[in-house]
Amino acid sequence: MSRLEKLLAGWTFRTATPSFEAGEVITAYVTHRDADGFSVRVGDSVIRIGDADGVAVEAKVRLKVTSFDEATNEGTGDVVEVLETGV
Repeated sequence: MSRLEKLLAGWTFRTATPSFEAGEVITAYVTHRDADGFSVRVGDSVIRIGDADGVAVEAKVRLKVTSFDEATNEGTGDVVEVLETGV
């Protein structure tokens, strides 16, 4: 193993489009609201959460992913808990 390989061992790069599995619980900030409800963005991936009690733009939420399409990097989820209210 070269010195460069030793130096870089274990390094990984984050992706701009993370994928999620149905049933996975994540924590994120609500970033958008439109006629369809609220959305959470993680990098360039979008998870729609619809309308939920106590949710506002910039709220920190824990949500359970219900579906995710890796081809479009879009999915849906349900709010499990509001951790911090938005502005």
